[in-house]
Amino acid sequence: MANVVDTKLYDILGVTPTATENELKKVKHRASKNQINSTHLGYAYRKLAKEYHPDKNPNAGDKFKEISFAYEVLTNPEKKELYDRYGEQGLREGGGGGAGMDDIFSHIFGGGLFGFMGGQGGRSRNGGRRRGEDMVHPLKVTLEDLYNGKTTKLQLSKNVLCSTCNGQGGKTGAVQKCGTCRGRGMRIMIRQLAPGMVQQMQSVCTDCNGEGEVISEKDRCKKCEGKKVVKEVKILEVHVDKGMKHGQKITFGGEADQAPGVEPGDIVLVLQEKEHETYKREANDLHMTHRIGLVEALCGFQFTLKHLDARQIVVKYPAGKVIEPGSVRVVRGEGMPQYRNPFEKGDLYIKFDVQFPSNNWISPEKLTELEDLLPSRSEEPVISGETEEVDLQDYDAGQGSSGGGRREAYNDSSDEEGGHHGPGVQCAHQ
Repeated sequence: MANVVDTKLYDILGVTPTATENELKKVKHRASKNQINSTHLGYAYRKLAKEYHPDKNPNAGDKFKEISFAYEVLTNPEKKELYDRYGEQGLREGGGGGAGMDDIFSHIFGGGLFGFMGGQGGRSRNGGRRRGEDMVHPLKVTLEDLYNGKTTKLQLSKNVLCSTCNGQGGKTGAVQKCGTCRGRGMRIMIRQLAPGMVQQMQSVCTDCNGEGEVISEKDRCKKCEGKKVVKEVKILEVHVDKGMKHGQKITFGGEADQAPGVEPGDIVLVLQEKEHETYKREANDLHMTHRIGLVEALCGFQFTLKHLDARQIVVKYPAGKVIEPGSVRVVRGEGMPQYRNPFEKGDLYIKFDVQFPSNNWISPEKLTELEDLLPSRSEEPVISGETEEVDLQDYDAGQGSSGGGRREAYNDSSDEEGGHHGPGVQCAHQ
């Protein structure tokens, strides 16, 4: 048995919850007069729809609506998953029905439909009204902003309930249920495809544009023109705390678009860190690269560094301690402040790029003196037998290899002499 919390909709169609998604859409002709044992939903639906269709069975009452509703839910993978996991509550809060399905919910499960029909924000906070969608906006910040903290103002445009009509769209009593769709916002049509086979289709009601209600032009609010909401500019004061990170969210609860009968969602600001020319952040640590000369790498150095809070830091390294090219040294406690604990900071890592002097930078006489100061050379290898001396030349990767060019020319010549034969093809000899 499938792990479901409620089987009422399965029972209406006389099928078991063990059916897979593919099986639910297949047709198997297995049924008895009193009970349908097949797990295949398509055949079960057509058999029951034919038996309880109002045209064939005037005494069916709401049975045909129940069958159609159960089939619609169980053949929709998202609605079926909600129903299997959460039962009636999952359908109510996940938008499983429309305003016009209130009587079906009441008949099958008892109680009216909450009206929860959308809202990216998820469940309603108060359990009564549905929750509107969140408004998500990027907020660009510099690494300095994240190091020092920042307070800024952000201007946004959002919908608010019209103050003239209090969100009603017109004077009291002006709003009427749409007669075409009966307040559903959707028009449902049932078309017979073949004997015992019907198709249910739905489309947005064109008379009310899917709202489920209409207001005559003469009764509409002059300010909002019957839309119930108007645009308003909202100024938010945003506090970026020290130590916040790229992608972190700042939430303003209930500040998103307003709508009648809907709990406003949140305004969510997502921090987008701009690239820094000197520092790169990793967690709470900072990384940078600093170039020094060969004499500094061998004889020590000091240099000043402007930190993210505009402090001038003097970095010293003693003479006699060699800095190897690409080596990394660390300055403790000069990284990023921890979020909500700004007195604790990460570390600053400095990678050294050692720049060697260019050719002919020193005379031969001075070079001999320099060699006397440097560590001794390793012993030269003993050469025996026949040898050949070669020259070591500068290499430019952009010019490629001359040897490769010669091989390519050789291959082209071979192709011309041997004729146009594919790889591995030989000429036949008579």
